[in-house]
Amino acid sequence: MNKIITVSREFGSGGREFGRRLADVLGIEYYDKEIVTEISKHTSLSENYVKQIIDHKPHNLYPITIGRSILYVENPDFQHAQSIYTAQREIIRDLAGKSDCVIVGRCADYILQDMNPVRIFVYADMGSRIRRCMERLSEDEHFTEKEMTQRIKSIDRDRSKYYEYYTGLKWGNRLNYDLCINTTNMVIKDVVPTFAKLFE
Repeated sequence: MNKIITVSREFGSGGREFGRRLADVLGIEYYDKEIVTEISKHTSLSENYVKQIIDHKPHNLYPITIGRSILYVENPDFQHAQSIYTAQREIIRDLAGKSDCVIVGRCADYILQDMNPVRIFVYADMGSRIRRCMERLSEDEHFTEKEMTQRIKSIDRDRSKYYEYYTGLKWGNRLNYDLCINTTNMVIKDVVPTFAKLFE
């Protein structure tokens, strides 16, 4: 069976960088934004729209129960979200079946649970996350620390709702992961080689 590592992460924790550098050190495939591109091809929806659905909490994604039957809202957003998740699931399973890989986000830890992935959750304290996010801002982006704190909390909240909706599990619960890594004040590129030894 292929070596599969999934990385879930708090926004600003450096989890995406951790996953990419880990794949580089191990010499295996890395999948993140590439999944969105493939979902777009499968569903004929724009990449921006797919990303918006995945990155935000589900909107109106709930069944209306009438008696003993379940009726779903006739809503194109709901139908798109369902088709996006179905495509995401198929693509992730296909990629994981092809070769050793690191997959960031996308509920991959849950989707691939029968393939026994190593499930990593990356987190950090708020101060460290704010610093990382502020350092990554482009020249035309301007956030105060208060605004960045609100943005971080909002993105984490949306990720949590999306994950919990599709998996029924609590996002970030240490019991759902094999390894939880606190990157507070860490330089990601310096610590990845040490963690990589666990998977060699």
